[in-house]
Amino acid sequence: MLNCREATRLMSANQERRLGLVQRLRLRAHWAICEACRNFGRQMDVLQRAMQRYARLDDRELPPRADDEDPGGR
Repeated sequence: MLNCREATRLMSANQERRLGLVQRLRLRAHWAICEACRNFGRQMDVLQRAMQRYARLDDRELPPRADDEDPGGR
């Protein structure tokens, strides 16, 4: 059985590559008993989707960056 540290490492690795069958099964078994890791996995999914949407935005849709604004009004 995975501990939480191993499970979070696998969840992070899954963001970059597809896990092997044994890794996926072990992670699902851990999720079945660990609410904290299920929550962490959901949070990672939300962040990944948000970053993907942000990367697709056109420059015209982006809010101005703080360092682009002239604080002196010049």
